[in-house]
Amino acid sequence: MKTAVCSGTFDPITLGHLDVIRRAAACFDRVYVCVSPNAEKKCQMFTPEQKLRLVRTAVADIPNVEAELYNGLLAQFAVDHGATVIVRGVRNASDFDLEVQLARINQGIYSQLETLFLPAAAEYQHFSSSMAREMIRYGQPLEKYLPAAILPLVREMRKDEEHG
Repeated sequence: MKTAVCSGTFDPITLGHLDVIRRAAACFDRVYVCVSPNAEKKCQMFTPEQKLRLVRTAVADIPNVEAELYNGLLAQFAVDHGATVIVRGVRNASDFDLEVQLARINQGIYSQLETLFLPAAAEYQHFSSSMAREMIRYGQPLEKYLPAAILPLVREMRKDEEHG
């Protein structure tokens, strides 16, 4: 059984993330989505638990995909889950340069761990979670950026925060 890991902070999960996860799920028997809290990233909108809920909702219709929250090294998560491949989406040359460095670090930790880069689909190449957070913050339409399944949750979570 071939197992892969897709990882990220998913703050929030976007259609671009979901596209990469779906493409990975078509190539591997099992895909684990590793939701990383990443406390070093500033301006996070959602709690780790909220991010996990959003990811699980977004991937609920993909039978060979499972999402988990993990606060350690990605290479260790992969080893713990029997994965030999990390799948990473890249939007541009800057993403690629960073991801190559991370791939080398992960392979240094676990030599059998490969990283597979999937270029972002053209329709998702121009946006990021940071941009999606701005759209959410300013009440803009989200249908072009976020999976439809999570839109009610995002609105509910934001409303709770505003009234909390």
